[in-house]
Amino acid sequence: MALFDLSLEELHEYRSESAEPQDFDAFWSKTLQEAREHDLDARFERVETGLSTVEVYDVTFAGYGGHPVKGWLKVPAAAEGPLPLVVEFIGYGGGRGLPHENLLWASTGRAHFVMDTRGQGSAWGGGGGTADPVGGAPSYPGFMTRGIDAPEHYYYRRVYTDAVRAVEAARAHPLTDAGRTVALGASQGGGITIAVGGLVPDLVAVAPDVPFLCDFPRAATLTDRHPYREIGLFLKTHRGRTQDALRTLSYFDGVHFAARGTAPALFSAALEDQTCPPSTVFAAFNAWAGEDKAIEVYEFNDHEGGGPYQEAAKVRWLRSYA
Repeated sequence: MALFDLSLEELHEYRSESAEPQDFDAFWSKTLQEAREHDLDARFERVETGLSTVEVYDVTFAGYGGHPVKGWLKVPAAAEGPLPLVVEFIGYGGGRGLPHENLLWASTGRAHFVMDTRGQGSAWGGGGGTADPVGGAPSYPGFMTRGIDAPEHYYYRRVYTDAVRAVEAARAHPLTDAGRTVALGASQGGGITIAVGGLVPDLVAVAPDVPFLCDFPRAATLTDRHPYREIGLFLKTHRGRTQDALRTLSYFDGVHFAARGTAPALFSAALEDQTCPPSTVFAAFNAWAGEDKAIEVYEFNDHEGGGPYQEAAKVRWLRSYA
């Protein structure tokens, strides 16, 4: 599809109309405090992969509610720490995959932690292994409306909490340098990255690519592509509940986390992206509180964004930070 959103000039000036809840900080402070009442219990088990240049650890840690969450920690073979740490979050429907997948960041000499996303891991890639043991009110198939009846019940409350705990778990390994921690991810992973950037104050850098979970009021009415379309289909059935749904979503909107993010940030957007429209990405980028920020723009790409070109850009950019 050709360009369908705002012009590039307008994108740089765009600001979201998403209303920030007055108790946003209190909500997240309480959420993380409750999570930390559970022992992190980060466990790292070395796995045999047949790889000669990378060592892999099967990781389990306690996320939201103390629920077990899986991950991979990948480090250069025979590495001596502490190593700069990259914590990566996965796109919608994917999981941590198989141990030999996704070796880029360990190949740059960094420790690389990949968090499994609870309840996902069955749509693409090598799969996942983390259940979501929490039920919820009626929702449209998918994850976008699970628990949308209230912020306390919403699915991404658990995921964002898992993500903060993933950073803590990765930092617990003796080979990682907590003082040089980077968060990154694409699509859903980019949205989670923005949330972590707003909730973890001492990251040295963040790199969200074509991020999802941003500017919900605009996204839900601008694109009819999934996953945002799940929200509209839920409201198509549950007539009259739009404001209630938007209130819940406002606690999870990347725009509000971005307003609290101060780490150096490299975003990316694609101007033909119908999955995460560019205006929703720029809404988070423009709201990012840190002054050291940049955005790569891919004019003729859909949701694949910059792909390997953006990976190369991140490798170059991160040399200055970790």
